[in-house]
Amino acid sequence: MKTIRSLILIGGLAILVLAFGFIFRVPLALNIWPWEDVRYSYLFIGSILAAVSAAALWIGWTGELGILPAGSLNIFVIALTTSLYFFNLTSRGRSDMLVFGLASILMVFVSGATFLWSRRLPLTDSRPTPMPVRVSFGIFIVSLFLAGGALVLRLPVFPWDLNPDSSVIFGCIFLGDAFYFLYGLFRPRWGNAFGQLLSFLAYDVVLIIPFVLLFDTVKPERMFSLVVYTAVLIYSGGLAVYYLLINPRTRFGT
Repeated sequence: MKTIRSLILIGGLAILVLAFGFIFRVPLALNIWPWEDVRYSYLFIGSILAAVSAAALWIGWTGELGILPAGSLNIFVIALTTSLYFFNLTSRGRSDMLVFGLASILMVFVSGATFLWSRRLPLTDSRPTPMPVRVSFGIFIVSLFLAGGALVLRLPVFPWDLNPDSSVIFGCIFLGDAFYFLYGLFRPRWGNAFGQLLSFLAYDVVLIIPFVLLFDTVKPERMFSLVVYTAVLIYSGGLAVYYLLINPRTRFGT
C-alpha cells in the first residue's frame, strides 16, 4: 500500500504541474492538447487537472485509498466517452487523433481496473454525509448531465465560443464528473464526499477570478451562461469552504 500511496502522490504532483502549464499557457503543456484552443478553454482544462490533482494528493498524503472508487469511476467515464469520439474522428480521416484514442483506451483499462480493485477497500471516514451536501450533490449531478449532454451536442453552454471538438470533450468531462458525484450520493459517507468537495474547491479557485473578469468582455448572448456558471462556482466554493474548513464536524483534522 505504501508503494501505491507514493505512486498516487507522484502522479498528483505531475498532474498539478500540468495544470499550471495549461493555466499559464506553457507551450510544452499546450502541445499535449489535440488542437489549438483559446485562453478560457485552456483555463478550464487547467481547472479540471487541478481538481484531479487535489484529490490525488490528498489520497497519497493520507493513505485514504477507500475514496479511490469515485475518482476512478469519473476517469473511466471520461476516458470511455472521449475514446469513442477520438476513434470517430480517426475514422473520418483525422489520423492524428488515433494516438489520443489509444491513450484514452489505455486509461479506460487502468481506471476500470482501479475502480474494481479499490471498491473493496474499507473507507476510514464513514461518518454520514451532511444532508445539505447530499442535496447539493443531487443538484450538481442533474446540472452536469444536462450541461454535458448539451456540450456533446455542441450547444452553447460556456460563456465563450468553443472549438466544436473541445465542446464534445468538455461534455464528456462533465458526464464523468456527474458519476463522480453520483458515487458520493449513493454511498453517502463523508469519505465519499470529501474528495469531491476538495476537487470542486480547486476547480473554483482556478476559474472564479477569470470568470469575474470575463464580465467586462463577454458577448451579450453569452451573459446568461456566465452568470449561471459564476453562480455555480460561488455556491460550490462556499459549500466546500464551509464543510472542509469551518464546520466543526467535518473540517480538516476532525
